[in-house]
Formats: sequence, C-alpha cells, structure tokens
Amino acid sequence: MNKLVVSLLLSLGITGLAHAAGDAEAGKTKIMTCTACHGADGNAGLMPTYPKLGGQGANYLIKQMKDIKSGARPVVEMTGMLDALSDQDMADIAAWFSSQKGTTGYAHPDLVERGEELFRGGKLADGLPACTGCHSPDGAGLDLALYPKLSGQNAGYIAKQLTDFREGDRTNDGDAMTMRDVAAKLSNKDIKALASYIQGLH
Repeated sequence: MNKLVVSLLLSLGITGLAHAAGDAEAGKTKIMTCTACHGADGNAGLMPTYPKLGGQGANYLIKQMKDIKSGARPVVEMTGMLDALSDQDMADIAAWFSSQKGTTGYAHPDLVERGEELFRGGKLADGLPACTGCHSPDGAGLDLALYPKLSGQNAGYIAKQLTDFREGDRTNDGDAMTMRDVAAKLSNKDIKALASYIQGLH
C-alpha cells in the first residue's frame, strides 16, 4: 500500500510537500473573515455552492488557499480575502479547520442509486474510474496526495466544481489533469446524482 501511495505521488509530481506546520489554536484566532461564509467550525454554508471546510485535510486546504491567492484557482467570492495572509497564517487556518469535525447532509432518495454507482464503480465503458480510487470508499480522501475529503460536502459545491473542471473553468488539478479528465466524462445528470450522493456520504 505504501509503495502504491508513493507511486501515485511521484506520478502526479507531488513531491516535497513542505508546508509550514500549522497551529490549530493560532488558526482559531485568524478565521474571523472565514466565518461569515464557512462558519467557525467550517460547516456552515452561506450559500450551497460554498464548501464545508470542517474536517478537510490540512495539506489540501493549504494548497487551495495558495492557489486562490496566486490566481491559479480563480474564485470570485474569495477575491482579496487571502491577500494579507502569510504562509504561516494559511497553515494555521488550515490546521484549525482540519481539526474540526465535518458534518453530513442528505442525499436525494431518487439520486442515491445512480450516485452510488458512479462513486463506487465509475463508468468503465467510458473510461471513467470510480471516485473511491482517490477519495476512498467512505469519501475521507487522501490528504498526503492532496485528494480532498468529499463525504458530507455540499452538493451545490460538488456540482459546481465538477462542472468547472469539465468546462475548463477550474484547472488547478495538476499536470495530470485528473479531475478535468474525469469531469469530461460526466453528464449533467451524472454530476447531479454524484453531488447528491456525496452530500449524504458518511
């Protein structure tokens, strides 16, 4: 298993993940601007398209904050929010949200079967792998490889990210273009079912 993880990391070019060590208690004092949209524990959502941050992997959160700050991942709602933060500030904030317990929502009953099929089995005839390969069967993700936790995430957020990857509006998935390739094989109905299933996954 360890060899597999190392091979994945090397194949994706994810080496030397050297982030400043985050201090969750320090992060708690730095999240004031975050709480309006994400809540103090990272589980509130001012809008259904805003992500839950509670329980998300710290490495993943740091990468996303750095990408948003640099412009590598354009997020209009986050414009200017990270400009004054140092790498240490972002590491502390990531540590705080990572230390919080995530919450789950509910999947729409009519979408569960299709969503589960896609999440656990993909669409092999179309070359679409199962989500479990990178995000684990319970949706916990693999933070070392920067694969985010999905379980319980807002369906609106998941649907928007998959659509953005598919349309090329989000491109910070690395040179391997893994998520862009995956999302290109998903229809609107697939995305809706998958997003709903993930929201209820726990």
